[in-house]
Amino acid sequence: MTPRAPDPDYRRVVEAGFADAAFLADLGIRLAGCGPGWCEATLELAPRHLQHTGVVHAGVLSTIADHTAGGAAMTVTPADGFILTTEFKIHLLRPGRGDSLFCRAQVLKPGKSFHVVESEVYALTAGARTLVAKLSGTMAVLPRQ
Repeated sequence: MTPRAPDPDYRRVVEAGFADAAFLADLGIRLAGCGPGWCEATLELAPRHLQHTGVVHAGVLSTIADHTAGGAAMTVTPADGFILTTEFKIHLLRPGRGDSLFCRAQVLKPGKSFHVVESEVYALTAGARTLVAKLSGTMAVLPRQ
């Protein structure tokens, strides 16, 4: 069942959430698309994204998974609200190696005060996708001041 988007302008809000996040710009994470209950993001990998063993740093994987989950949550949030992560658990399933990352987040359970969201992060190499991380999180719906 596709969740309802209570804010008809949700795309602009999600786009702004990605465009205005300086840390995402520093990393190079970009919004790929969104719709009611879901969001996708990408990142072209560079040496600065890797830890000392040559695999994608857990902080990079966590950031793309968390922010994309927040984007998905915003698609089901009223116009007078915003999203703040209250908790997440991330499973780092295998070493992240590849040319880029692709993340898809989906709202599992929207609510008035909290949304439960899940993200999957894939490493892409020559078109092949490998699941490298999975995040489960809770996003608080807060009033805009």
